Parts: sequence; structure tokens; C-alpha cells
Amino acid sequence: MPTTIIRRVAGPALVALLSACAVQPPPAEEPASRVAIEHPPLTTDRFAILPGSDVVGELQVIRARYEDTFLDIARAYDIGYDELIDANPGVDPWLPGAGTRIVLPTQFVLPDAPREGIVLNLAAKRLFYYPKPKPGELPQVVTHPVGIGREGWATPLGTTKVVAKTRDPVWVVPPSIRREHAEAGDPLPARVPAGPDNPLGRYALRLGLPSYLIHGTNKPGGIGMRVSHGCIQLFPEDIEALFAEVPVGTPVRIVNQPRLLGWRGDNLYLEVHPPLEDDTRYRDAARAAAELEAAMARRLEARPAPAGAMVDAALVEGAVAGARGYPVPLLAPAADVESVAARARPTRNVLARPDPTDIGGD
Repeated sequence: MPTTIIRRVAGPALVALLSACAVQPPPAEEPASRVAIEHPPLTTDRFAILPGSDVVGELQVIRARYEDTFLDIARAYDIGYDELIDANPGVDPWLPGAGTRIVLPTQFVLPDAPREGIVLNLAAKRLFYYPKPKPGELPQVVTHPVGIGREGWATPLGTTKVVAKTRDPVWVVPPSIRREHAEAGDPLPARVPAGPDNPLGRYALRLGLPSYLIHGTNKPGGIGMRVSHGCIQLFPEDIEALFAEVPVGTPVRIVNQPRLLGWRGDNLYLEVHPPLEDDTRYRDAARAAAELEAAMARRLEARPAPAGAMVDAALVEGAVAGARGYPVPLLAPAADVESVAARARPTRNVLARPDPTDIGGD
């Protein structure tokens, strides 16, 4: 039966597909004797891209220990700080508490952009690098969290390329940044030499956009947040690996896509991030809902849903309102953000000595 699109009678204009399937409730909690011990962590930074798939990775969950903070967890699992905040509403990032269930948003809908070179999605605060596949191998994507430009110093959108690579860069401080620091009573020199006090870290990829770099940092706690003067920052270990792999001339596309749609198998997934504070496109909720509906319609026209599949408009509305930053399946079997989190893969906490009584999932 061909897919039909209908609108809700009331509320924002959202998409619903006709079918007899319903949103699946979260699984009932198993008796303690039947709960599996957590698994070793999955890779979170490099994935093969299956044919016809726009989604990579798998959602994971750990149990926090009393000394864990979100900064510790983010660095250990290559996740951005804001990503952890969004995926775990209501959890204290500085003192989650022993035994608290922490969702690791390690599943991603790939940005709607050509899969070549580097794609930066500012809304997700995440970089995606597509190395050229070797003959006979599946294409891959390498992804890392990034720090981006804060309000007033926004990272620019557009297309550019890597024009140079520098090891142990010297930071030539732009006059605008020197003025800002001087006004705050924290004067900066005109040049900061390589070393532990250099905010560029040990590696830098210079872009064709004047004054903009992809670089490391001497303050890794800011990765995954809006902390820079417009440059793109990575964890030191991530920029070191990227520096070794990315050649000069690599294309770079900078996009701002807080709402991402993509297929995995026969299911259409929706990933929603909170819009950046200075992104005005989503202040009109009705208009934003209509644009999402149109995007879904385009996806379904290009690749019709399986017979009998449906998504409830309330599910889409809940995903948008929740903005958890991880994908939710919209077709059968469908799930809301809470159900998806409840089914996340129990994963061992690698931050401390394993405790056999500490279970990773519900």
C-alpha cells in the first residue's frame, strides 16, 4: 500500500503515516537475576557506513561512580559536554551520584551534506570526516565532538578546504581578541609560542576561511560547548589522529542542522538538538514544524516507507521538545526518547576499577 501523509487535526503541523502500528512502550524492568552484566564499550569515533544507511553507532548507557563528572565521562567516551547534558536531563553534571544511569549519545544521524572530506554540524557540535574508501571496503566516517564559536563569535557557515597543516602552531592573536582580553583586564601578547599555554594545542588545520582553524586545545573541558572565538576545537587526542589522516586540500563544509533525518534499514530516524542561541529559524514553532514535515515528506517520497509503517505526530513532537541529541526511530518499531534511552546498550564504566555489582542498564 502506498504511503499516505496526513496532518494532525490540532497542534503544530506534523507528519503522520497511516498504519496499524503504534509506538512501542519501554521494556518492563527485568528481575535483577536476569539483568546482564555490562558489555565492553563500543567504538565511538569510527564507523563503517552500510549501503543505504544514514545512521551509525549505537546508544550506550553506563552507571556513574561517586567520583565521576560529565567532564570525565565526555573525555573517556569521546562525547561533547553539551551532548551529555542534552541526553541526560535532570542529572547533575558535576555530581551525578553513584549508580546514576548515564546515557551515552554514541549513535548519530549523518549530516545532510556530501559525504566527502570534513563536515562540521554546528548544532550537534560535532565533526564528521569521510576518508576516501579503499577498493573493496565500505565507506567510513570518523566523528568527534568539537568546541565552536560562542555567541558574538559564531563559527561561520559555508564551504572551504584545509589549506595548511601545522604542528606546534604559534598563535598570532588577532587584534579583536587582544582588545577583548584587555578590556576584561586579562591582556594577551601579540604572539603565544607553542607549549602548554597555547590555546591552539599541538596541531592545527588551517582553513581557507581567513583566521579560522580546526585545532586542539589546552582546555579540553570546553569540548562540546560554545567556547571559542570561532575556531573549531577538538580533544588533544582527536586532533592528533585527525592531523595524521587529513590531507591538505580536503574539502570542509560547515552546516547548522539541529534536526536530522536518516534511514537505517527500513526505519526512518529523527535526531534533534537544541538550536544554537543565535539561530532564529526555530523561534516560530509552527513554521519550524512545517519545515520538518516537509523534510520528512521529501525523505518518504525518495524512499517510501515499508507497508504498514506509521509514526504518530505526537512522537515527532516529543522528540523535538525533548531535543535529546540521539536518534529515535519513527517507523515500526517506533519509540519515543525515553523508550530509546531505556533500551540503550549496557556498557562498562571505564573510568574506574570495574565493580561486579554495578550494572550498566535497567
